[in-house]
Amino acid sequence: MDTFANIPETTKKRVVIIGVGFAGLSLAKKIDKNIYQVVLIDKNNYHQFQPLFYQVATAGLEPSAISFPLRKVFQKNKDIHIRVCEVTEIIEKENYLLTNIGRINYDYLVVATGADTNYYGNKEIQKNALSMKSVSEALYIRNRVLCNFEEALTTKDLELQKELLNIVVVGGGPTGVEVSGTLAEMKKTVLPKDYPELDFNMMTITLVEAGSHVLGSMSETSSVHAKKFLKQLGVKVLVNTRVSGYDGDILTFVDGNTIRTKTLIWAAGIKAAVITGIPESSIHKSGRILVDAFNKIEGTKNIFALGDVCLMLSDEKFTNGHPQVAQPAMQQGVLLADNLKRSAMNIHWKEFAYKDLGSMATVGRNLAVVELPNFKFHGFFAWLVWMLVHLMSIVGVKNRLFVFINWVWNYISYDQSLRLIIKPKRRDE
Repeated sequence: MDTFANIPETTKKRVVIIGVGFAGLSLAKKIDKNIYQVVLIDKNNYHQFQPLFYQVATAGLEPSAISFPLRKVFQKNKDIHIRVCEVTEIIEKENYLLTNIGRINYDYLVVATGADTNYYGNKEIQKNALSMKSVSEALYIRNRVLCNFEEALTTKDLELQKELLNIVVVGGGPTGVEVSGTLAEMKKTVLPKDYPELDFNMMTITLVEAGSHVLGSMSETSSVHAKKFLKQLGVKVLVNTRVSGYDGDILTFVDGNTIRTKTLIWAAGIKAAVITGIPESSIHKSGRILVDAFNKIEGTKNIFALGDVCLMLSDEKFTNGHPQVAQPAMQQGVLLADNLKRSAMNIHWKEFAYKDLGSMATVGRNLAVVELPNFKFHGFFAWLVWMLVHLMSIVGVKNRLFVFINWVWNYISYDQSLRLIIKPKRRDE
């Protein structure tokens, strides 16, 4: 599209931010709007709180509880312009983007597109597995799981019932551990009440990890405790196990073993969401975009990359790049906002130095593991810390309140009332 997008002209320099996840949102909130005009580009008109996608997938939270409208975030900022569209190409040499709403010029461009699900080239798994990289995908998992239970009620074939009830989660990182634990709790406390005609002793929840232990990014101590918690909840944990295929009914492993299941949740990896137009020489073999210590993309003059999509090799403490989690993304966004202000004031820029605040994962009620820089702990207190940190990280006081009320009610009642199957209505109906 050759026409220009309808964005007000200004005498200020324009910063265009592609993607409003943790990195893009942090940058947009901190950037000096008296100096720069900001254009936010995203496929959605809301910010998604990714760490709690699994609670939407397991009917613990409504999608609206962890999503926040971008226009509400910035409604008091008159020089931030939000456009819901998709970028098709970056024309680096001429400082503009091509989008499905027209051409957008920039003085500074920030790529904060995050990461997509990585199927490692397996087209069959990509076609049949369920991923969880957006609120809509999490809602789809909720629908699929509940529909399978409904279908199990309609058949007398016990083998088919078992296949409909069985759930396999591939990937033993925080997402895989958290969704497996939550499903196991649902199996014990919720589903038998909803579906008393079904025998949930037939239902198996299996967590599959290709590595030697779950939570591979955390310490061995945390991994051991997480595995213990999962088994305590009744989750079958398979480590050193690789998946080779899934046709929608049968999950096949490299060693030839199989599991029959109608539900495969794929949480096994991510890949950077790189946009066409980034110089090929700037893309690492891992697929992430190479950046310098200021998050500027190597080989460019005014294009930056933040968060999961970028790879910074200049930090001696993280020679393989920073972890692809929220904290590095947010810290990079805050620093770039400060550096852009420094640029306007002709002051030297600061190099990025990641401050590791720790990592954590929850397995179930009263069960979590937390690693702070100088302290590791697990169990009930870790679970409380996990809840507090995530609650305070959600955008919007109202959203925090809704999430808190849902958590408290769920803790008291061992139940939720969010198990709705919401299907889109076709036009011909």
